[in-house]
Amino acid sequence: MSQLINASQAILDQMSGVLRQLSEAEFIKPSKTLSGSSIGQHLRHTLEFFICLEQGYQQGLINYDKRSHDKMIETDKEIALEVIQRIRSFVTDQTSDKSLTLEVGYDLNSSENVSVQTNYFRELTYNIEHAVHHMAIMKIGIQEVADHVRLSSDFGVAASTIRYREESLIEVR
Repeated sequence: MSQLINASQAILDQMSGVLRQLSEAEFIKPSKTLSGSSIGQHLRHTLEFFICLEQGYQQGLINYDKRSHDKMIETDKEIALEVIQRIRSFVTDQTSDKSLTLEVGYDLNSSENVSVQTNYFRELTYNIEHAVHHMAIMKIGIQEVADHVRLSSDFGVAASTIRYREESLIEVR
């Protein structure tokens, strides 16, 4: 499962690297392209899924809908960086799988949840995919509010897409 740990670390490191390049004002600036949301809000949203996984690992129960929506993570770069480091440590330390229950609720007219059996590695995989998706969205916002930020070419790009692009380049040569 080192692939999952390494992928998580790489994603968290990329987010940390971008965050260090943003000013506090850029971090919280609403983006027209992102319907008024900020880079900080997307980062907080992404990190809170990892936080839910961390808490769920301890409790055996995950519910991503019960995120705290912590305004400090989305408005204070230093707090966001501390959260990234804590999540990175958690992911690095969890080397074995664990059965978990995922609670989800899609009925807007009911507070009832459905319980789904899952496991830590499956949820870590989901968090990786979710993070990549939001990083792609963040990239669009960054280009609008902080075009000086240097993004790696694979920021917000799925591993399968990176492999496909590399294979396509080899075939062209």
